[in-house]
Amino acid sequence: MDMPDACPVCRQTYEPEPGFYYGAMYISSGFSTGLLLAIGFLLFYLADDPPLWVYIVSVAGAVLAVAPLLFRYSRAVMLYGFGGARFDPRYAAH
Repeated sequence: MDMPDACPVCRQTYEPEPGFYYGAMYISSGFSTGLLLAIGFLLFYLADDPPLWVYIVSVAGAVLAVAPLLFRYSRAVMLYGFGGARFDPRYAAH
């Protein structure tokens, strides 16, 4: 969960203001909802609608397994979408 204060290559600040990443919780929730829907549809159509506990265990296991990715990608989306960060190809080679 620790992050450096700024990018070591381009010096982009990772936290533009205090509490900036509270909005990332909503983005992470959206990612989790998308994962829930995808697993739900796959189980319904490919596993012939298994019992409820299979849905619960599958979704909970998948969300827990990808929680670190959800955490980082939701923060990245928040930073690029609302923090003013932009991709600069000059720094892509580093």
